[in-house]
Amino acid sequence: MTSIRALNNLDFDDWLDVYRFYAEHYKIDLTDDGIANTWAWLMDANHPLTGIVAEGEGCLIGLAHYRAMPSPLRGTNLGFLDDLVVRPQDRGSDTARLLLDALKSIGKSQKWAKIRWITRDDNYRARALYDKLATKTNWTMYEMGTDC
Repeated sequence: MTSIRALNNLDFDDWLDVYRFYAEHYKIDLTDDGIANTWAWLMDANHPLTGIVAEGEGCLIGLAHYRAMPSPLRGTNLGFLDDLVVRPQDRGSDTARLLLDALKSIGKSQKWAKIRWITRDDNYRARALYDKLATKTNWTMYEMGTDC
């Protein structure tokens, strides 16, 4: 049985094990400083980033990091899902759906107008679920570096 709960400070080792799958999927090299910063944000009640985890048989099998995001045109907050990952051996279960359902409940309680997230175009397995639960928008995302 999979349960969804808030991330807590006792979860670090299991959280990191699951988060590494996310980094591998997106081909990002995690650094000690980056891991420490992200964990500190997640554990800081005053930081906007927070997390929920999926637990099955005593270990973490998935996670979601999310935050409130101001929407100036609406004059209200939206939710933004930064990271969603399920361990490879647990993919195809209902874990991702359970995490998204829990996030939807959180959004409702926080009075978020919507919850947004991005994924790679070639993330077909995840997109198959997202297409069932959400509406794909027509927005195009850009990134701009800050180094000169």
